[in-house]
Amino acid sequence: MTAQLSTLCYIERDGKYLMLHRTVRKNDVNKDKWIGVGGHFEADESPEECLLREVREETGYRLTSYRYRGGVTFVSGNGVTEYMSLFTADGFEGEAIPCDEGELEWVDIEDVWKLNLWEGDKIFFRLLDERKDFFSLKLVYDGQDRLVSAALDGEPLELFDILNPDGSKTGIVRERGVAHREGSLHATVHTWIVRENGKDGWDVLLQKRSAGKDSNPGCYDISSAGHVEAGDEPLPAAVRELAEELGIQAAPEELGYVGIHHGSFEAVFHGRLFRDNELSSVYVYTRPVEERDLHLQEEEVESVMWMDYEECMARVLDGSLPNCIYPDEFRMVGEYLKKTKRPE
Repeated sequence: MTAQLSTLCYIERDGKYLMLHRTVRKNDVNKDKWIGVGGHFEADESPEECLLREVREETGYRLTSYRYRGGVTFVSGNGVTEYMSLFTADGFEGEAIPCDEGELEWVDIEDVWKLNLWEGDKIFFRLLDERKDFFSLKLVYDGQDRLVSAALDGEPLELFDILNPDGSKTGIVRERGVAHREGSLHATVHTWIVRENGKDGWDVLLQKRSAGKDSNPGCYDISSAGHVEAGDEPLPAAVRELAEELGIQAAPEELGYVGIHHGSFEAVFHGRLFRDNELSSVYVYTRPVEERDLHLQEEEVESVMWMDYEECMARVLDGSLPNCIYPDEFRMVGEYLKKTKRPE
């Protein structure tokens, strides 16, 4: 393994970042990407000394106000690991000079997301926006541009396969927070737990989402739902979510397949914009379930309750039940149940 030390800085002015479009060097790992300014340490330099020198060499500016925001471990997948010190700066003086690495351009911070960026860079852009404290981010690539794993402060981050409208994979792997910031189409699984009731109909088990959820906190929702992680498939993901959220050990063949539902919305939760855009594989689980036997995942599920299907549909439609249920998906479930043989 070859280890390298470097700095990277995003200089801000009037709601814009100074971005460098790397276009000059043929064998540049960042070829055609947009990044901040910075470079590799020289002998005996500290991160701050490297930062000030590199910014001066690449832009002509002398930084007067800057902040050390995080450490990024960049594993290229081709034998090179780079330990990068990440900075932001909001004060500088001097006159701009041409850069021999590419073209420098001031870009609106919101428009930066539209540029050709490393997927991992989008994660630390999100963190720069959301977090004030110092963070440690590890990004692992496959030797090309594909992100294969990421960890924040030592904890793994969720990665999704980004989908085409027909459900096929684009080849892009994106971190959960970035996917929901951009509204990227991704796969989820929804499993509805049902039981026969005494009204010649069905009850559905609803979960109440925990208050700390990043979307729709405190709302009633599908019995069990979750994302399909990058490289995974829907049915195993549905089985896993049942076990994790409710403690139900289901076999794959016990889940009845209802169909695919496309759902999307955007709203603000906890002061942040959340864009959801998902293709959900919808399942029904009819095996006996007793509330007392469930083991609720505290960070995901606050509580559960049974409700008659027709009553639930009426309350979803009239708004009397705080919920995040898609009525058209719930109708799909209802049509499936009409064709379902009653459990013995």
